[in-house]
Amino acid sequence: MIHELLGKKKRISVIGLGYVGLPIALEFARKFSVTGFDIKEERIESMKNSIDPSRELDSESFKGCDILFTSDPSDLKKASFHIIAVPTPINEHKLPDLTPLMKASETVGKALKKGDYVIYESTVYPGCTEDDCIPVLEKMSGLTHKKDFKVGFSPERINPGDREHTLTKIVKVVSGCDNESLETIASVYDTIIEAGVHRASSIKVAEAAKVIENTQRDINIAFMNELSIIFNKMNINTYEVLEAAGTKWNFLRFFPGLVGGHCIGVDPYYLTYKAKQIGYHAQIINSGRFINDSMGGYVAKQTVKKILAADKEVKNARVLIMGITFKENVSDIRNSKVADVYNELVSFGIKQIDVVDPYASPDEVMEEYGFRMKDKPGEGYDAIIVAVNHREYIDLKGDYFRKITASNGILIDIKGIYRNSVNFIDNNLFYWSL
Repeated sequence: MIHELLGKKKRISVIGLGYVGLPIALEFARKFSVTGFDIKEERIESMKNSIDPSRELDSESFKGCDILFTSDPSDLKKASFHIIAVPTPINEHKLPDLTPLMKASETVGKALKKGDYVIYESTVYPGCTEDDCIPVLEKMSGLTHKKDFKVGFSPERINPGDREHTLTKIVKVVSGCDNESLETIASVYDTIIEAGVHRASSIKVAEAAKVIENTQRDINIAFMNELSIIFNKMNINTYEVLEAAGTKWNFLRFFPGLVGGHCIGVDPYYLTYKAKQIGYHAQIINSGRFINDSMGGYVAKQTVKKILAADKEVKNARVLIMGITFKENVSDIRNSKVADVYNELVSFGIKQIDVVDPYASPDEVMEEYGFRMKDKPGEGYDAIIVAVNHREYIDLKGDYFRKITASNGILIDIKGIYRNSVNFIDNNLFYWSL
């Protein structure tokens, strides 16, 4: 397989060209012939013009790549090494939604030939690849797993917005359905991954390794959020406590905040779902999820309390929210917990809420959350919530906020980015952070 791929006698296909799939497709396309497939035709047209719809990659990233961008499933029949990198979200009941994964499996299954490989990169619970995906591949192709085609799992580890820990610089976990497939899959990925590959002993081990990476972060951040709630009641600044505790060499550096997005805020639910299936209630994981899912409402309630303490009428208050993406310096708004802050403020009767963000698409925000963003902040705000620490916000000074706030204005600094600013807090601007 590896020799025929390198000789361009066979092609690689990447199904799903989002923030995970596109970098993989382009990196492979520097050495192999690649078919990049996505069901959204407008995304395909953008990529044909060297534009990344996720705004993670610049036009230079497309140069020198042997890649066919397509939304036509029949083009997948020309490929022999298929990589599936579609989203694995949760539904409104916080249960795994495997719809995109199953549809991608159906599409690839229809294109499968004898001797082909299928590698899943989408985050799932242990057992999903073998119990849920492979039967679909067999049904749609009429082929038999292991005898006619091989399957592996190599979890994505891309961190959106991170220019240091990019695809090629992160160790790639790989697994296969047998020893032969493990070595073949490892050899293919090894051609592009500078940091090397780690061979997991089984597909289930690789699935479990991925799902606990983000679950671990989720639990640690939940602990920080709980500390923030406790210290707020004691009138202690959480970030000052963490700075002091962080002077010990083995103290883990996590910070409080809103936990959204399509990874940390989602992956733990895949693990708790599987745990429940096998008869175990995951207590720590579920507790961490409860805390993190409630932080948007907590921030909104604290904002309302500060508005009342400033002798302002809540219903007539003007509030500005700066940042709507799920994390800093990215355009992705999926599962943003800033929306929880907005909705909770609305539930208190606040009607004048402006939202700005230098990265988010106003159309996507309207479609996803049902409110319209502002092009730029206005003036006379009773409260400002800096919800996302975009680079554009990092160096803002107290004078900037004083200029756009009413008298006795309130600054809610969720990430604590202004806590050390000189002469920032005075009688005209009240400051609060997690």
